[in-house]
Amino acid sequence: MFQNALNLLKSSSLQQGYQPMLIMPFLSEQQLRELERQKISGIDLCGNGVVIVPGRFAVFRSGERNRFPSSASIKNIYRKNSSMVGRVFLARSGYDTVQEICAEINRRNMLVKCGDKRPMSLSTVSKSLKTLEEDLIVERKGAIRLLQADKLLEKLSENYSPPKIRERVRLKVPDVSGTILELLLTQSRELSLPFVAAGTASVTQYAVMQRGDLLSVYCPRLEMLLERLPGSQSDRFPNLELVETEDETVFFDARQEWNFWWASPVQVYLELMAGDKRDRETAEQVKSLILKNLQPVQL
Repeated sequence: MFQNALNLLKSSSLQQGYQPMLIMPFLSEQQLRELERQKISGIDLCGNGVVIVPGRFAVFRSGERNRFPSSASIKNIYRKNSSMVGRVFLARSGYDTVQEICAEINRRNMLVKCGDKRPMSLSTVSKSLKTLEEDLIVERKGAIRLLQADKLLEKLSENYSPPKIRERVRLKVPDVSGTILELLLTQSRELSLPFVAAGTASVTQYAVMQRGDLLSVYCPRLEMLLERLPGSQSDRFPNLELVETEDETVFFDARQEWNFWWASPVQVYLELMAGDKRDRETAEQVKSLILKNLQPVQL
């Protein structure tokens, strides 16, 4: 829009004594510099602007924040971070306000509480809720309530994409060093480093399924952790897999048991549904548990 308007002003002829000016809701500093270079004035509704009368004077002002963020809808609310809006309804089925939903999402986001991720904005929650309403998954009649948990799980599964992984390290940790859970808990406290067991490693928390000896754990930063863990990197009989990712969804709504953090039942369900036939069969157990525990909330 900015470039189209600029091209129009550059190609237009004005009466003698008149100077062109572009007015938009918001102009970034880069856009203001471009206007200055083209000797065209421009102001926005946030307090930024450049006013130029060639050969006489020029005023430049920038630094005010954008008060008019984009109102465009989110392309896919069932994938990546925006999926946390739907997921929070599978932890609690009703809320009084949009602000309450936003606060609950950020409260359940481990990387916001213990890491350095920015909280989800009210705007993102509102845009996601609009689509959830259009899909008849939630309703807004005073309170905001979940209508179709089955459909929401189906949408999340259809659009699920695995976390973006930066590094994956497998270790053989000696038994004499104590349990792996104790080791990780100690390092997590000392380094103030959040972590959570992967969905596939958290299955036994919610369903009957035999799990192997390999414990897979998500962590946003591995370098410091690797320096302090005993054991050697090995693909031969490893018992610990460390997966470096900053994907907020895998940390979202993690559940603490035995002082250890396990993936949420929704994350476990989604990872299993992306697996083989046996995994998908086990996912049905987790789904039943999610729906059973999803009690109506009296608002």
